[in-house]
Amino acid sequence: MASEYQLKEQICEIGRRLYNKGFAAANDGNITVRLNDKEVLCTPTMVSKGFMKPEDICKVDYEGKQLAGKRKRTSEVLLHLAIYKHRADIQSVVHCHPPHATAFAVAQEPIPKCILPEVEVFLGEVPIARYETPGTTKFAETIIPFVKDCNTIILANHGTVTFGPTLENAYFNSEIIDAYCKILILARQLGKVNYFTEQQTRELLDMKKRLGYDDPRLRCENCDLCGNGIFERGYTEAAPQPRAFRREEHDNKAHTNGKAAGPEDTDALVRMITDQVMATLAGKN
Repeated sequence: MASEYQLKEQICEIGRRLYNKGFAAANDGNITVRLNDKEVLCTPTMVSKGFMKPEDICKVDYEGKQLAGKRKRTSEVLLHLAIYKHRADIQSVVHCHPPHATAFAVAQEPIPKCILPEVEVFLGEVPIARYETPGTTKFAETIIPFVKDCNTIILANHGTVTFGPTLENAYFNSEIIDAYCKILILARQLGKVNYFTEQQTRELLDMKKRLGYDDPRLRCENCDLCGNGIFERGYTEAAPQPRAFRREEHDNKAHTNGKAAGPEDTDALVRMITDQVMATLAGKN
């Protein structure tokens, strides 16, 4: 088991990785590690994560009160503490602003699923928490509806928060989500994004289960694996809707018993829409 000083060194190492990857510009980002059921180590505020030293690391209790450290603790520690309070299995939390994932946060574009095997296995579905002013209790509360069923959350108009059983695991989730978002953006520029079938996704979830990873879809009977988000019940307002990444139904197959939509189906759809428009216009006259 690592000593407190060794954990501080690990925090500094992960801070350097965040800074060198461009995930935490200037003084951005914060990192915490659970010490025990009373204390948490956390990064200081207004210090670049790329240049921290072990003596810079602070210690707080589970209400955010600073217990030790020559520098002031991060103002966003309440976000981390909310995760620890709801997940006894989590030992570390990383909050940063990886640029590609943060682009999705700013656009409030839901992270699509059923596209990349590694994301299905190591992350699963990734929800978007609503925006609140960083550092506040309301900000910390935004992740509570989702935190029990995931390890990565997009923070609207802000960045990401990732967590796991080790500090390195929590950091790796930040790398995975940003790499995935970069791939999505590049694929979208090339044209069509292809999705897995339900069966292909089920095979990946079976692999995930064998590896010992949890996924709420594994606990959902007759779950639409690639359909509506498992987290939609957690949104206090309307769930974010995809604009850039709308899934095409089974490679452009319409809801016609699995048959590809033909010219007749398209003509019928055009006639239906035209009739609705004409009826609306007639009602206004």
